[in-house]
Amino acid sequence: MAGRVTVAEVEDLVEPGAIDPDAVHLPGVFVRRVVALTPEQAADKRIERRTVRG
Repeated sequence: MAGRVTVAEVEDLVEPGAIDPDAVHLPGVFVRRVVALTPEQAADKRIERRTVRG
């Protein structure tokens, strides 16, 4: 791992197990901080890297 602290920006914060494991890109064990965005902040945030599974 390259960093000591991983910060995850999230639009919706859900309970553990509420997301399909195949849809998770970064396991929670690596996340040290969570920043919940307001709807306005999420709408203004540009996609840095789009990930699409087909």
